Parts: sequence; structure tokens; C-alpha cells
Amino acid sequence: DGKSPGPQLLLAILISDVGITLAHFASHRLSSLWRLHAVHHSVKRLYGFNGLMKHPLHQLIETVAGTTPLLFVGVPQNVLMLLVVAVVLQLLLQHSNVAYFTGPLRRVLAINAVHRFHHLNTAEEGDVNFGLFTTLTDRLLGTAYFDSERTIGTKDLGIASTPNYPADYWQQLMQPFRRDKT
Repeated sequence: DGKSPGPQLLLAILISDVGITLAHFASHRLSSLWRLHAVHHSVKRLYGFNGLMKHPLHQLIETVAGTTPLLFVGVPQNVLMLLVVAVVLQLLLQHSNVAYFTGPLRRVLAINAVHRFHHLNTAEEGDVNFGLFTTLTDRLLGTAYFDSERTIGTKDLGIASTPNYPADYWQQLMQPFRRDKT
């Protein structure tokens, strides 16, 4: 139709962000979802590819939560394809160890400096900042958090409640289905 997909993509990002954030939030509240999501939190060091390290079933849950509303409103296929690229790029950036942005937009954008707090190894500290693109849903949920004075190191990451969580990805894929859940 000759129209720029930019405005549609921005709207698709905002809509999908709500669904993804709510699924992510639920994954920290429901043990059945947490067992799948724990794969993503098992890392002891944050770098870009951590954003893509997920259990495939959990990725499916977040994808369905983020895209179902868009399918109901009839988002064009080209916008959905651009959204996939945007999600992958944001996952890489959000988990990167690069100081690419500071300033007041950290109150709205779910940048890496904000998302790092989500990866703190205890539920008391890490159950914050669930958003992929924005902190808007986190603000509504009361889970938005940022402390510019806090330094986060490798000792602060991982899953404190499960120190023996498997490091091998193939073992992690099976971990949600094991009885011992170590």
C-alpha cells in the first residue's frame, strides 16, 4: 500500500510488549512457568546472547502472549516480520554488557542498565523490570526499579535458590521436567 511500516511497527512493539511483559511476570509467579523460565536466569554473566538463551517452550509462551493481540487486530505480515527483528535486537541489547544509554529515558525504555536488576539472583531483588521494550507495564504492576548507585557483579547473578542448576544447555532443557528440580 506504499505506507511506511514505522508507525505500525511502533504500535506493534507497544502492544506486544504488554503481552510479553505479562507472560514474563507470570513466569516468576507460577512455578510451572518458572521451571521453563529458569533456563534464562541460570546465567552467571550477562552478555547479549543471554537474551536468546531460553527454553523453547518458554519462548513459545512469550511469543503467543506478544503476538496474539496483534493477530486479532490484523497486523500486516511485514510488520510482524519487522517485530521479530526488533525483538531479537532488543533481547541482544537488553542483555548486553555495553553502556549504550543513560539518562531520563531509562524511566520508559527497558534498556540493559534497567534490566540487569531483573537478573539479580534472589526473588526479593530480581522480581523487577519484566518489560522487553518499555517499563510501562512494570510501572503499572509496581515492579519498575532502578538504582544508579548499585553495582551488579557476577556474584549477584544466577539462581541463588538453586546453586546446582545445570550449566549445560541440553541438561537445562530437560530440567523443568525432572523430579528433583535442582
